[in-house]
Amino acid sequence: MAKVSPYSALPRLWLVDETMTCIDAILPIGSCIMEIASRQTANSNAGAKSDTPWLPRSEYPRPQFARADWLCLNGEWEFEIDRHGLRDRDQFAARMLDSTIMVPFAPESALSGIGIQDFLEVVWYRRAVDIPAAWAGKRVLLHFQACDYDTTVWVNGVEVGRHRGGFTPFEFDITDAITGNGPTVILVRAKDGHDVPQARGKQSDRFENYEAYYTRTTGIWQTVWLEPVDATHLSRPRITPNVQEGTFRVEAPLVGSVHGAELEIVVSDGGDEIVRRTIRPEPGSGADLTLQIPADRRRSWSPESPHLYDIDFVLRSNGRVVDRVSSYGGLRSIAIDGKRILLNGEPLFQRLVLDQGWYPDGLMTAPTEADLIRDIEIAQEAGFNGARLHQKVFEERYLYHADRLGYLVWGEFADWGARVSGKQTPTASFITQWVEVLERDYSHPAVVGWCPLNETFEVITDEITDLDDVTRGMYRVTKAIDEHRPVIDASGYSHRVDGADVYDSHNYEQDPATFARQMGGLAEGHPYVNAAPDGRAWSVPYRGQPYFCSEFGGIWWSTTDGPGTESWGYGDAPRTIEEWYERADGLFSVLVSDPGMFGYCFTQLTDVFQEKNGIFTFDRKPKFDLARIRAIQNRPAAIEFGSSVPHPRSTAPSD
Repeated sequence: MAKVSPYSALPRLWLVDETMTCIDAILPIGSCIMEIASRQTANSNAGAKSDTPWLPRSEYPRPQFARADWLCLNGEWEFEIDRHGLRDRDQFAARMLDSTIMVPFAPESALSGIGIQDFLEVVWYRRAVDIPAAWAGKRVLLHFQACDYDTTVWVNGVEVGRHRGGFTPFEFDITDAITGNGPTVILVRAKDGHDVPQARGKQSDRFENYEAYYTRTTGIWQTVWLEPVDATHLSRPRITPNVQEGTFRVEAPLVGSVHGAELEIVVSDGGDEIVRRTIRPEPGSGADLTLQIPADRRRSWSPESPHLYDIDFVLRSNGRVVDRVSSYGGLRSIAIDGKRILLNGEPLFQRLVLDQGWYPDGLMTAPTEADLIRDIEIAQEAGFNGARLHQKVFEERYLYHADRLGYLVWGEFADWGARVSGKQTPTASFITQWVEVLERDYSHPAVVGWCPLNETFEVITDEITDLDDVTRGMYRVTKAIDEHRPVIDASGYSHRVDGADVYDSHNYEQDPATFARQMGGLAEGHPYVNAAPDGRAWSVPYRGQPYFCSEFGGIWWSTTDGPGTESWGYGDAPRTIEEWYERADGLFSVLVSDPGMFGYCFTQLTDVFQEKNGIFTFDRKPKFDLARIRAIQNRPAAIEFGSSVPHPRSTAPSD
């Protein structure tokens, strides 16, 4: 009887070749060469043979910090739910796990092949990978784009790292755990408690979905991948545009020894090289330099013209190339001028939509890259020029497409989950995780503002609370990391930073006349401010800064069921679709005609499970005439003209 390797039953590794076609490989002898110019926007599975298994979400996961050499580890992994609370690596490392799962989809999702929506306190993943021979002499980094919530990783029985948080990427250098004797075995444990304070976003704390809470996501839910790097290599660069000067400031940290290092940076525009600079990094400082764009090649980034420049990095050590990285940037500025927020020096009314980024079969994971693109395009078709990315840290490829398509976004942390036993108790890890978001997304031109917290309601008393400390901490760390974008301390409810860059409210009043009265005090310096039901203050006073209504609307409409707890929106449900249009027209008009209002955010882009208040259904089918919704929105905004503008009815049926 032939001897069988103990690893032979482990899931196989599926690669992508230079033509972006999946290849069956037990021993991966090559790695994907990314199409740098397109940031690999095409589906990596395109052109695959009919007998090639599905390799889900295999596009390059980090398009603004891209290396050509990498391995996608998505696909089938061994999987087991730790129902007995063993939690001990020794109970899982030496045997096959009891089922398989399709990574990167969470086990609660249909696309994972598991579909169990119970409380999954601890889950385990396991697979064997053969490290490409071509990577010999390199450091090997294991990346997780997101894994919820407390993650520990072992490689060949050696613990290589831990990470807390369910929404941000992390990496471990696994080089020293690779033995060279047979496959490299990766074991992952994810712990995801449901009764302790932790950042969950909209994941339900009950067994079932309810109100604005949805099916949970546990464990791996974004791409897992490997890449080789030299001992001396680049960390993610920070790219800061200066529109007035026509420059990019580039800060490029280095890992490892910089002795004899030389960094070359090339800026290209439409394939034409327009800037080339070389710098010798100083020990301990990396590279920090300014790239001047020639005057005849300067084009600003905006929703109307989202122009991007390619920025490529080549790092040499003693004349030898040790790293190549591809990135990009957009020339655009964000500034505050009184109550206005300016884009490239001009007022731009922000017509935002609330996008929660959930999918019927993938939950928080988009089934395909096309789904990410579609969500932006359908919002633009409805007349929105941007979105609040709500209670979820969206994946990097979404932000790349927002950059490419000229779609404004406010980055937000998924902070819901801090309230336990009726008290707001956010922990220090909220700040730690938020710093990871800021570091990841700093260079994206589409990001025009930051929102660390949402609806953290708590009455102000004479006590300084955990919420006070964490709100101020998250605000101040945001300003320390990014001095160029406006920051709101909390969207709606508990504003705790006196004089924060931006102030807002959430108002789901459904009667346009009442809504107008409530929102009408902004010109006198007394805007609508959310407060406790008994009238006690949740927030510090308004100080005259830019103000917007960052949640409104939420109007129920469904043609498949009636209003109720399993199908709901805010306020009384419209009786007819014409009543929906009339109500929406009135609400939008109040905000767009206010000369002190710099924007709004309408709830919401799509239905999400029991919430039936989207412009599109959960499976992204339009519920309304999008031409009529565009007409409602695209009237001139008063703040762009400095005075009130008339707002005639805009809901006449389109031709």
